[in-house]
Amino acid sequence: MPRRERVMRMSVELPLWRALAGYRVLTMLYAIGLGATRYHLFTRPWVAVGYFAVLFVWTLATLPRVRNAASCTRRFLAVDLAVALTGVLITPLADSHQRIAGGPTLPSIWTGGAVLAFAIKGGWRWAAVASTPVALANLVERGHPARDTVHSLILLWVASIAIGYVVEVARASERTLARALEIEAATRERERLARDIHDSVLQVLAMVQRRGAVIGGEAAELGRLAGEQEVALRTLVSGGLLPVSRVSEDASAGAVVRAVEEPDDDGPVDLRTLLAPYAGARVSLAEPGAPVELPRPAARELAAAVGAALDNVRAHAGEQARAWILVEDEPDEVLVTVRDDGPGIPEGRLAQAEGEGRLGVAQSIRGRLRDLGGGAELVSVPGQGTEVELKVPKNAKAGRR
Repeated sequence: MPRRERVMRMSVELPLWRALAGYRVLTMLYAIGLGATRYHLFTRPWVAVGYFAVLFVWTLATLPRVRNAASCTRRFLAVDLAVALTGVLITPLADSHQRIAGGPTLPSIWTGGAVLAFAIKGGWRWAAVASTPVALANLVERGHPARDTVHSLILLWVASIAIGYVVEVARASERTLARALEIEAATRERERLARDIHDSVLQVLAMVQRRGAVIGGEAAELGRLAGEQEVALRTLVSGGLLPVSRVSEDASAGAVVRAVEEPDDDGPVDLRTLLAPYAGARVSLAEPGAPVELPRPAARELAAAVGAALDNVRAHAGEQARAWILVEDEPDEVLVTVRDDGPGIPEGRLAQAEGEGRLGVAQSIRGRLRDLGGGAELVSVPGQGTEVELKVPKNAKAGRR
């Protein structure tokens, strides 16, 4: 059985959450130990003991909450921050005003863990929001903006925002890496399938086409159909296959890449994927090696105009006529040329058809491109075929007037 590629989960956040859990436990023990050494100095020690008991239970009980971003919900973050702010604000109830001016608050540096949880969960904006009430609570607890207090608050504010920004950058890098790994795996799988199809299905279709042409009769028609399917299948496996869109999302165990439907109608699309189905035994498609991106509505309208041009080839040049589609990616516009080897269009025939109410060229082709801000030029010489040149600007949007 051939080896298949797989995409592994990854997470640069997981070590941060583990470090935060360790930080909360260590700073909780530090705050309790610091309070124990100052127990005899508290004016109301029962207030400090009660808060330290709550802090001890809350820290240990919420360790599973700070295990990953999924379990660290907004409600938990709000309650956690409230526990820290409460400890800061009730410090004057437990200690004397003289000692408050130069001493630590009841939660001490444990408060930083509550702010860091915001930073890891939501980035630098969440960190800025969480550090602001902490700063205000410390200023209220002190009673005046002392220099050491202001310095500590500024340090907390800057550090939390910096960590939040680093987390956002790490997440973006993680998503980029996950997307690259998935695309690489999909590319290898497509190459494997292309080899298998080439060694089996394509060779069988080519053989049916050759034998059908030799035998003649109904077998010749079967061979012709096999030849058309061979060309279409070869186009798909050689790069015309519609690419699957992928997005990366942050799950509890890291970034996960999953297949999704195509993006919304406002996103760009590779024009080559919309023109590939038109290729066949009698329709050749020549395209650039790189994607030809257009806004999705504009690409659909351009592809529909190409389809209308091919319909005209079949209707007026006959089923046996050959056609060629040439796609050119210019800096400011996209050019698609549809040429056939039919008998051509007599002079004045298009004006006559429009006057008779047959508006295939006028509406299906020129009308579509006019709405996109582009245009269509038709050149036909009797006995030498017809050439339709379609132009669409790259910033085209459907519905323009």
